[in-house]
Amino acid sequence: MAAPNAQDLLVLRAVAQTGRFTTAADSLGLNHTTVSRRIAALEKALGGHVLSRGTGGWELTDLGRRAADAAAGVAAAVAQLAGDDGGALTGVVRMSATDGFSAFIAAPAFARLRARNPRLSIEIVAATRRASQTRTGLDFEVVVGEPQVHRAEATRLGAYVLGLYASRDYLEEHGTPSDLAEVVTHPLVYFIDSMLQVDSLDAPRRLLPAMRDALSSTNVFVHVEATRTGAGLGLLPCFMADRHPDLVRLLPGLVAEQLDYWLVVRPDALRQPAVAAVVEALREGTQALEPQLLGRSGGV
Repeated sequence: MAAPNAQDLLVLRAVAQTGRFTTAADSLGLNHTTVSRRIAALEKALGGHVLSRGTGGWELTDLGRRAADAAAGVAAAVAQLAGDDGGALTGVVRMSATDGFSAFIAAPAFARLRARNPRLSIEIVAATRRASQTRTGLDFEVVVGEPQVHRAEATRLGAYVLGLYASRDYLEEHGTPSDLAEVVTHPLVYFIDSMLQVDSLDAPRRLLPAMRDALSSTNVFVHVEATRTGAGLGLLPCFMADRHPDLVRLLPGLVAEQLDYWLVVRPDALRQPAVAAVVEALREGTQALEPQLLGRSGGV
């Protein structure tokens, strides 16, 4: 087996991060043909395929993952030669997480990390979905509920609570429900039932099966704003709803659905210093916000 070309390894790393030759080519300032040629040269040097076609784009084979590990070392060495002599992290780390987690937990944690590592870039894909079986184009994911994954490690990050909320104006007009029997006479603001991909997020709806949908959305920020403007009673993450003094939490002793955040990451990705640092920043950020996540601010 011939020694692989370092530049070919960097091309493989770009394809692994994006899942597509064209996107990798754009990020490297190359054309699609050059990327294809370099991947072919790398496979010839290594004596096997480094990529396979998946439903979401190109995925690393076992040989490709070992090569991508080597590519991460090459990228780190290049960054150091380019002037990163202070040990600061470099590169691009891409993650996927739910809307609320991305905005209120991930973004602040990453801003603090970047203040110490200005050459580090972090990309957040906001989506509420099951864990991917391929993670093409992603370094790691944060999902709701314990995932079933292959060729990846899943670890629990922490928990958050969904509570039932209404605006003060809504309660003044329609009255404050004193029990679940009164709650179900009001309209519900929550996810679109037919489009909900996460089983754990369906559990709160089963607690209130008789509530009719008033306004539904795939985006939790829409839930919060719809509840604030009086569309109905919202099932909302406490760490998002408690930020708004015009929202009142209802029956916290009866409606308090605890859900878990899980981190899904491939072991080879976690061996990259930048990915490991981003994951650790996420763990610290989640832990620091535990009281808000668990809704320890009371209710009516």
